[in-house]
Amino acid sequence: MLLGLTGVAIFSLTLPFTRLAVAGLDPTFAAMARAVGAALLAALWLGIRRAPLPPRAALPALAAVAGGCVIGFPLLTSLAMRSLPASHGAVLVGILPLATALCAALRGHERPSAAFWASALLGSGLVAGFALYQGGGALHAADLAIFAAVLAAAWGYAEGGRLARTLGGQQVISWALLLSLPVALPMTLVQLWRHGAAIGAAGLPAWLGFAYTCVFSMFLGFFFWYRGMALGGVARVGQVQLVQPFLTLLGAALVLGEPLQAGHVAFALAVIAVVAVGRRTAVQRRAG
Repeated sequence: MLLGLTGVAIFSLTLPFTRLAVAGLDPTFAAMARAVGAALLAALWLGIRRAPLPPRAALPALAAVAGGCVIGFPLLTSLAMRSLPASHGAVLVGILPLATALCAALRGHERPSAAFWASALLGSGLVAGFALYQGGGALHAADLAIFAAVLAAAWGYAEGGRLARTLGGQQVISWALLLSLPVALPMTLVQLWRHGAAIGAAGLPAWLGFAYTCVFSMFLGFFFWYRGMALGGVARVGQVQLVQPFLTLLGAALVLGEPLQAGHVAFALAVIAVVAVGRRTAVQRRAG
């Protein structure tokens, strides 16, 4: 549980530091370059540990982690953070534990109960209602990007948590990072060619935000997160994600100076309550 909580604490600062990074860097560059930088760290770690190549059977799950956690979530949230406050994103991302539980259940050939589906629908309605309330009655492209990012991360979390039981959490994220390079590296080079002057002129705060997301959000955080789920189980350790919206709201206030608004806290409390109920509802195993 402590390992999982450490990972969640690291992830909770991802949105504030991403917003800091994209204030001075192109969002696509910030997302893809952080994957490239983390992949270099992963290659170094794998070399030091002399880790064997992953089995062929693990490649689909590693591809899901690479596509969801390394490419999808960072890219979509980087685009969204150009126009959304991090505190707004914190509430929307609060539904992630329930989405992760749903992906894990479907991947494990289980049938979620009616109570689980009710919680999922209520939680989705709450975050959609919050987005509409903040957006003046309309969903904006940035809101949709956050929702898509949640789905991408949920699938990657579920696949990575399952694979970490046999491959180890450190190897899961490290091999997923290397697997992402054929996509991340060309995109980084293209953005560097297109926006090189602006990237070079980015200030220190943007690079500090980038460094955090590269080293901690994209690499070290997963060491704690996947190791905790491998030791304590995806369902049990995944409960610590319930504190992430509050930590993100606090991080947005400390890092970005965004005010703690009562509406954000109220919606976050409601989402967390629904997620907590949904995570505890029965999931039945399918016959066969």
